[in-house]
Amino acid sequence: MNSEAISALVAKNPSLKAAKAKLEAMEPGAYCVHKSWGFGRIKAYDEAAQKLIIDFKAKPAHAMDPAFCIGTLDVLPAAHLLVRKETDPVTLQKLIDKDPAQLLIEALAAYPNSAATQIEVEIVFAQVLGDEKFKKWWSTAKKAIAKDPRIAVPAKKTECYFVRETPVSTEDEITEKFNGTRSARLRVQLAEQLVETAGKQEIKADLPAILAGVTEAIKSSNQFDTAERLYGASVRDRLAKLAGVDSATLEPTQVSLVANVRDLPAIVEKLPVNFQGDFLELLKEAHPLEHRDIVITLLKVSQGKFTTECINFLIENEHGEELAATFKRWMAEQNLRAPVLHWIVKNRNSKKFSKILGDLVSPRLLSAIFYAIDYEALQAASARRIPLADSLSEDTDLIPDLLQTASGETARDLAHTLLLNQGFEDLTKKSLLARFIKLYPSISTVLTGENEAKEEQLLVSRDSYERKREEYETIISKKIPDNSKAIASAREHGDLKENSEYKMAKQDQQVLMAQKTQLEKALSRARITDFKEATTDIVGVGSVVDVALGSTGKTVRYTLLGAWDSVPEQNIVSYKTPLGQALLGKKVGDTVSVKIGAAAETYTIAKLDRYAS
Repeated sequence: MNSEAISALVAKNPSLKAAKAKLEAMEPGAYCVHKSWGFGRIKAYDEAAQKLIIDFKAKPAHAMDPAFCIGTLDVLPAAHLLVRKETDPVTLQKLIDKDPAQLLIEALAAYPNSAATQIEVEIVFAQVLGDEKFKKWWSTAKKAIAKDPRIAVPAKKTECYFVRETPVSTEDEITEKFNGTRSARLRVQLAEQLVETAGKQEIKADLPAILAGVTEAIKSSNQFDTAERLYGASVRDRLAKLAGVDSATLEPTQVSLVANVRDLPAIVEKLPVNFQGDFLELLKEAHPLEHRDIVITLLKVSQGKFTTECINFLIENEHGEELAATFKRWMAEQNLRAPVLHWIVKNRNSKKFSKILGDLVSPRLLSAIFYAIDYEALQAASARRIPLADSLSEDTDLIPDLLQTASGETARDLAHTLLLNQGFEDLTKKSLLARFIKLYPSISTVLTGENEAKEEQLLVSRDSYERKREEYETIISKKIPDNSKAIASAREHGDLKENSEYKMAKQDQQVLMAQKTQLEKALSRARITDFKEATTDIVGVGSVVDVALGSTGKTVRYTLLGAWDSVPEQNIVSYKTPLGQALLGKKVGDTVSVKIGAAAETYTIAKLDRYAS
C-alpha cells in the first residue's frame, strides 16, 4: 500500500495510525499468512473500495479490509520458509533432504533475534512439508540439529531455538547442561550422550566429576525404579571406563541389581531395547548356574525384540537342545505365547534354526497360533492390531506350510476353529479359508456355509437364549481372564512338573475353552421363537400334551418347549429330549413308546392344546 492510500485509511480510522508500519508492508507481491485462510499473496490494492485483493490457495482474488487484516494477517519476510517454498523450492528441498540444521538456521533468520520457540518452528516446518511427511522427517531432523554446535536446543517446547554467536561443541553443551541440572534422569541421559560423543572424538570434560554426579544420582535418587537404576548403572560403568575407574568399586553394582530373580520380569518390561543383549549377559554373570532356566522363563513372557534376544542368547550359549525341548513342551501345554509364535513363524525356513524348529512346523502349530490370536483378542480392551494375526494374513505360504502333514479331518477342524476365532474380521477369515480350500477342496462347505445349513437349527425361547448368552459372556469376560491370572500366579510357584495348582488351572483352561466353543456353536444355530406356530392338530414345539401312561393309566400333562427350556419338576420338556422327539408330529389317539435307560413306557395322547406364554 502506498503512503496516500495509508493516509486515507488513517484519516478514516485514526486508530490505524499505530499500525502504519504493518500497513506499509501490505504491498502487492508480498506473501502473507491469514489466521483463517492460510498462506496467500497480496495481488493488489483497490483504492476505490479501499480493499486488499489477496490470492489465497482456496480463495483467489479475495477482497479484505486492511483494517481487519491488522489483527488477522501477517506479512512474511522474503527469508520465511513458506515464501521460499514458492520462490526457491529447489534450494529449499535440498536443505530439507540434506541439511536440516542449516534449514533451521535459515528459518530462524525470519524471526526477531533469530530465535523461535520449538512450537513455532514445528508449525512452520509442518506447513512447508505437510503434516504426514513432517512427523517422520522431524524425528530424524531433531537429532541432526541437536548435534550442530551453532544451534542452542531448548529443553522444553515453549523455550526457544536460537543461533549462538559462538558455536559450542557437543561436549561443552552436555557438560553445561549436566552441571546445570539436579534431575537424576537427565544426568544419566546426558552422561550417555557424553559416552556416545567419546566414540567420535577425544573428551576433555572433567569425567571424574561427572562420574561422581551420576554415581550419586543412581545411588540416592528416588526417581528411579529398578529398571531405570540398572540402565543408569550401565551408563555409569561405561563412563567409569572412560575415566579409568574400576566400575566394581561403584555402588550399586549391576550384578546386585539383578540378584533377585523375582524382580527380573518387571525389569525387562522397562529396559531400553539397546540394553537387552547386555542385560542377558549380565544375568549370565550374576547367575552362572541358573541363567539358562532364568532366560527361558523370561522368554515365555517376552515381547518384541527381547524374544529374539533371548532365543539368540540361548543358542549362542549352546542351549539349543533345551530350547527345542521347551518349545515342544510349551506347544503340548498350549503355553506358546504370541511373541514366541511370531518368532517361530518368521524363522521357520531358516537353516540356522532348522534343528530347533523342524518338528514344530505342523498343523498343531497352526492350532496354537489360532489359540494365541483368539486369546489376545479376548484380552484386548480395544480393537488394536494383533501382529500374529497380521503375519498369518500377510504370509501366504504359512498356512500351506503348516498343513503339509494334515489329514482332511484335521484341516476341517482347523477351518472351523478359524471361523470361530475373534481375532479376525469376516473378510480376512474368508481369505484365509480360501487357502485351506486350495489344499483341501472337500472342505469348501466350511466357506460356503453348506455344512451349517445341514445342521438343524435349534428352536429356543427368548429367555433361554438370553440365559445361554449370559453364560457365554461370563465365560469370555470373567472366567477365562480369571483363569489366565490363576495360571500366571501358579506359574510363579516354581517347577511346573510338580506344580499341582498350575496343572489344575491348565485343566480348567481346557474346560473353559471347550465350553466357549460349544456355546458359540449352539448360539449360532439358535432361532428364537414365541411358540405361536404350534397348532392343536399335531404335536409341535409349543404344544401342551395330556398323555395316559401305559403302566398306570394315569394322565400326565407335558409342555413341549425349546431346546434349552426343560424344567422336569414342572413337566416342561425340551423337544430335543427322547420324549419330545417321540411326541413330535403325533395326533390325539396316537401311542408312542419311549425307552429311558432300562425302563420303557408307553404314552397315549389324550388331549392337545397350545402353550400360552
